Order: sequence, then C-alpha cells, then structure tokens
Amino acid sequence: MATETETHATDGLDHTAEPIGSCVDAGGTAIGMPQLCMEWFPNQIFWLVVTLVVIYLILSRVALPRIASVLAERQGTITNDIAAAEELKMKAQDAEAAYNQALADARAEAGKIIATAKAEIQAELDAAREKADAEIAAKAAESEKAIADIRATALDSVREVARETAGDIVAAMGGKADEKAVETAVAAQMKG
Repeated sequence: MATETETHATDGLDHTAEPIGSCVDAGGTAIGMPQLCMEWFPNQIFWLVVTLVVIYLILSRVALPRIASVLAERQGTITNDIAAAEELKMKAQDAEAAYNQALADARAEAGKIIATAKAEIQAELDAAREKADAEIAAKAAESEKAIADIRATALDSVREVARETAGDIVAAMGGKADEKAVETAVAAQMKG
C-alpha cells in the first residue's frame, strides 16, 4: 500500500478522501463498465422503471390511439371499397345481362326485318313474273294470231299460185284447163 500512496502523492493531488464506491478507484475514475457495477443497480433499475413507465404512458395515451384510429380508418376504407366493388360488380353483371338481352332482341328484330324484306322482294318478284308472263302470253297470242294470219294468207297464196301454175301447165301442154277441175286437184293435193 505504501507504493500506492507514494504514486498518488507524486501526482500533486490530495487523495485523502475515501473512494465513493467500490466501482470507483481512489482517484475518482470508474473501474470497468459502470452499468455493471452492483452498487449502482438499484439506481439503474429505478431509472429503467421510470423510463419504461414514461414510454408506456406516451405510447398508450398518444401513439397507440393514433395508430388505432389510422387502422380503423383503413379498415373502414377497405370495407367501403369492397362494398363499392361488389355493387359495381352487380351493376356490371346487370349491364352485361341487359347488353346480351338487347343483342338477342336486335338479332331477332334483324331476323324479322330480313324475313319481311325477303317476303316483300318475293312478292315483287312474283308480281313482276306474273306481269312478264302475262305480257309474254299476250305477245305469244299476238304472235300466234299473226302466224295464223300469215299461215292462212300463205295457204291462200299457195292455193292461188298452185291454181295459176296448174292452169299455166295445162295450157302449156296444149289443153284447156277447167277452173273447177284445177280447184279440186289443188284442194286434194293441199289436204295431203
């Protein structure tokens, strides 16, 4: 110990005071880590408890209510958004059903319009065909009448030419042709 006193006396300080605790040396400097000093544990535990109580009070009175209100607001927003999404989904399904119904109605209406147009066109075609058939029949009747007239005229002309030719042939042969006999011979030849 004498050596310790001598080393402390040489530094020029008064080291006659007792050290504060076992964690402090004679010079007043801490030995090792002060938080591990067993003599200071009660003081450290007291301030630890005071600090934890203050933090608990601040968190429970200020921070946690704010966090809870934010979480409740978020939950309300999420619930409202989900309800709005469900409502929009139902509206979309209703709109899709209405669209499909309108599409089916439009297709049915288009089918009716097409059927009506086909019927009208068919009726017009039938009327035009009947008119064309009537015109063709009238022209055919006129043509047949004209052909009959031409045939009758041609037969009369052929008879006339046959009579004249038969009379000329008989006269050229040196005979005299009887008109009644020539007429009978021509009529017999025409019948066939």
